[in-house]
Amino acid sequence: MPTRLLAFAVCFAACPLLLADDLQPMPGEQIATRLQVTIEGDTPREVEVPFLLYVPEDYQATGKPWPLVLFLHGAGERGDGSEEQLPNVAKHGPPKQVAAGRQFPFILVSPQCSYAERNVPRGWQADQLQALLDKLEKELNVDTNREYLTGLSMGGFGSWRLATAAPERFAAVAPICGSGNPQEVAALVDVPLWAFHGAKDPVVKLESTTNCIDALREAGGHPRLTVYPEAMHDSWTETYDNPMFYEWLLGERLGE
Repeated sequence: MPTRLLAFAVCFAACPLLLADDLQPMPGEQIATRLQVTIEGDTPREVEVPFLLYVPEDYQATGKPWPLVLFLHGAGERGDGSEEQLPNVAKHGPPKQVAAGRQFPFILVSPQCSYAERNVPRGWQADQLQALLDKLEKELNVDTNREYLTGLSMGGFGSWRLATAAPERFAAVAPICGSGNPQEVAALVDVPLWAFHGAKDPVVKLESTTNCIDALREAGGHPRLTVYPEAMHDSWTETYDNPMFYEWLLGERLGE
């Protein structure tokens, strides 16, 4: 049975989000869409996940599998997935860069977290995100050895949580100004991880990241940590503007 996909046109000044009738990406464009996914468990349930989807300009021309980056936004970009609110996802990070005209050599998936998830540290639901990735692996030409995870603020928390829930899935993880559970991060001992934080962050304290990094190192991991001495909560702009960040991210793959 064909995947049921709802898509709609969204327009805003930086870059219009285009209409799609099914999960047929528009190379070089960022489209707004929603996909119905099944969350497995004792009582399987179906949910619709709204997200922005970008694929490279030569996605269809090459026929090769492409790396995929899953980007998790912060608390301020939550919404109901509507035509009015989904564009908020492009306020920061890679989807903002795409909206401004930047082209990336990877598939970019940027879901929107619901306002109903009011517990910011636990707002992103790992099972829902995994179900989305499972469906996208079937619908798109994804290199499953090169799936990457990054997010900022609430999305940084979500990156730690999702990575510890599915450490075998991601070739590399880059949480920004977030935090995880130091008692659980040993699951990431073999996962390339680069964390970022502002030393003067008044929203999520630096210790939120350093505690996890210390615990991961004690478990035998080799995570990287960048602390911006003068940065406050916004430690993501400098990170995502740094070409070396993407060079590192895309240089990692499972099994190496």
